[in-house]
Amino acid sequence: MKILAEQKISEDSQADLARFAKALSHPTRLEILRLLSTQSCCFTGDLVEILPIAQSTVSQHLKELKIAGLIQGEIDPPKTKYCINQQNWQKAKLLFASFFE
Repeated sequence: MKILAEQKISEDSQADLARFAKALSHPTRLEILRLLSTQSCCFTGDLVEILPIAQSTVSQHLKELKIAGLIQGEIDPPKTKYCINQQNWQKAKLLFASFFE
């Protein structure tokens, strides 16, 4: 099988792809994204009730997804509401599709 060098992804896009891949590298983060994708937004407490892990662990996973830019949070004391960052979600989908072509 011959491997051809296709058009190269820019360095910025490679960095974005790596950041998204890192965030997606844990099963709990994948489940959080799946849950968030089924609704417009969700409070941290709702995720804690659904997922079989401690609140602090859920918060850490949310933090990683937020750092990667895949979700965004809105603080409404004492709660924080999270939803998918649609712009970066679309970007991640395009980058992964391009990478796997």
